[in-house]
Amino acid sequence: MAEEKFLAHKSEDEREQTIQQHLNGTANLCAGFAAVFGAEDQGRLAGMAHDLGKYSAAFQRRLRGSPERVDHATAGAAECGKMGQWCAAFAVAGHHGGLPDGGGKGDHPEDTTFCSRMKRAASGKLEPYDTWQQEVALPAIPQRTFSGPLEEMFFTRMLYSCLVDADFLDTETFMAGDALERGGGDPMEVLEDKLRSYLSRWSSPETELDRERCAVLERCTEQGEHQHPGLYTLTIPTGGGKTTASLAFALRHARTHGLRRIIYVIPYTSIIEQNAQVFRDILGDKNVLEHHSGILYDIADEARPENARLARATENWDMPVVVTTAVQFFESLFANRSSQCRKLHNLAQSVIIFDEAQMLPVPYLRPCVFAIAQLVERYGISAVLCTATQPALDGVFREFLPDKPAVELCPPEAVHQEIFRRVSFRREGKLSWESVAEQMNGQKQALCIVNSRKNAQKVYGLLDKEGAFHLSTLMYPAHRKAVLQEIRARLKDGHPCRVVSTSLIEAGVDVDFPAVLREEAGLDSILQAAGRCNREGKRPAGESIVTIFQGETLPPSLFEIPVAAGRWALSCCDRPDSLEAIQCYFQELLDLKGPEALDQKDILSAMKRDYMPFQKIAERFHLIDNDTKTVYIPLGAGEELIGRLRSGERSRGLFRALGQYGVSVYPPHFEALTGDLEMLEDGSAILNNLELYDNSTGLSLAVDSGRGIFL
Repeated sequence: MAEEKFLAHKSEDEREQTIQQHLNGTANLCAGFAAVFGAEDQGRLAGMAHDLGKYSAAFQRRLRGSPERVDHATAGAAECGKMGQWCAAFAVAGHHGGLPDGGGKGDHPEDTTFCSRMKRAASGKLEPYDTWQQEVALPAIPQRTFSGPLEEMFFTRMLYSCLVDADFLDTETFMAGDALERGGGDPMEVLEDKLRSYLSRWSSPETELDRERCAVLERCTEQGEHQHPGLYTLTIPTGGGKTTASLAFALRHARTHGLRRIIYVIPYTSIIEQNAQVFRDILGDKNVLEHHSGILYDIADEARPENARLARATENWDMPVVVTTAVQFFESLFANRSSQCRKLHNLAQSVIIFDEAQMLPVPYLRPCVFAIAQLVERYGISAVLCTATQPALDGVFREFLPDKPAVELCPPEAVHQEIFRRVSFRREGKLSWESVAEQMNGQKQALCIVNSRKNAQKVYGLLDKEGAFHLSTLMYPAHRKAVLQEIRARLKDGHPCRVVSTSLIEAGVDVDFPAVLREEAGLDSILQAAGRCNREGKRPAGESIVTIFQGETLPPSLFEIPVAAGRWALSCCDRPDSLEAIQCYFQELLDLKGPEALDQKDILSAMKRDYMPFQKIAERFHLIDNDTKTVYIPLGAGEELIGRLRSGERSRGLFRALGQYGVSVYPPHFEALTGDLEMLEDGSAILNNLELYDNSTGLSLAVDSGRGIFL
């Protein structure tokens, strides 16, 4: 082997890349990525060490066609370990299979933990790879110190991100023969000019509301220049132009301080789709990446060649503006797989805006706040918690960022709250569903939001049929979109339109009703519902009534604590939309849930207790508990997609598209449907009996399965 070239890769056209070439290329990229957060030395070491195991004869045989399996990652990790560089060692160990759990001294050498792999290396059980020393010199670097295991794990994951992205990019460039088009987009000063041009239409505001929106916009722009990177809140009443104001702050802030990108983290895809389109309209398609489960960029689509660049950008977020979900964002920050972690280093030196911040998931609130605090403290970001109803998170942030309290970009004294008040609230006490329907039938256009899918169907069944609509997650997404399109058209044209919905319509869905009824819920939900009433401010607030009522049945268990906290806030404050009521609500909500409920899966304690438990944390951290099963509905375009599924196609693109025709149901409902389902190997199913899917209300809740009626 001494006279042979040691190869890292061979391309399809028989070109060869030596290990030395690949290590140097990866190390240069990795060092550059890590330099953004002051870790250039660690990045270079990880890049130079990651493929040292490829110097083994076994790996060289495999590259030339041998079927043998070779662990080439442990060797480089062991070399980093000998230097005491444990963060780099973990990154190298996980660069193919994912960051492992640290384990402990008692682990067996054949286990999969980091400690067991180091034992394997120390006992000489790896394929010999010593020839690396003939070609490669690992840089001696100083030790990095950390305040504790939480900070060390976070840094390791960020370093891992740099390594796996650098490894992918260097390999991709070699295999393709040249660097593929990635990222790109305009610099921040150009993007700000685009925003200024777009907003020129606001240069002569005619109404009091528009003048106030302009004042908010101007203040946010000024704050973007004057404030240094840190933690901020942006509390703007509904209708205050929050989307453009936050973008104005972000662009000026990024331009002033040399920050690299703007990332919007949004709770629901319905809001993402709306906001991403606004950003594309302002900044141009090439500058905005929309990344969530509901969108797929087909690299092979010859009609839209730009999709290849966007598809590659989803891998590492190398774009000026990224719009994504809270699920995608936070689960990536606690993941251990390269596909999820690869983008993380591109969060450093960014403006990250958490839209609808009141919807940060309470069961994971402390881990999420910890992650935001780390990014602010160590990675040069500015975090903006943006909402009309600011949650009371001061105490949680103080735990992780004691020296950097949040600064409000638009304090109450700078906003004329009364100008943004477009509704009046009325409390009705307990109402029967018949009374609710009677109130709706007495109005030409009205929206009612209830807490359960079952009750939504009940109220819908009592409505006059002309202009009556139902919305819930029992309808597949493409069906809901079509119904919403019809609802918007009827509202605009002044036709009868009475809608009963579950809370899904509260999540930033752009509709404007003259009257809204909301079953008791958390105060944040009530205020979100109020945002669907007189949204455009075209009617007097006194004539735009939001009715809060108690339904016939007890709230589902999920809503019990928010309902109780909401009742308390309403009993303490005259106006549900006052800042006092909002603060009272969120404080009561957190008190009722208790501190243990803010880290329900014991994420942070496990990180402190165990040694670098990367895999364990990744398995625990799921914002959406996946205890539902999907039923695909073969209607509309779903029929053709399901036909492809039945013919054996199992592509990622197909399942992405099928998501628009799937209904998620809980196990008892799924079991009751079993006799009418075609089961698939992944546990999902296809609905065979289309009589169980109603064109108005979606998948039936009343299923006669021979075992009783499921409700």
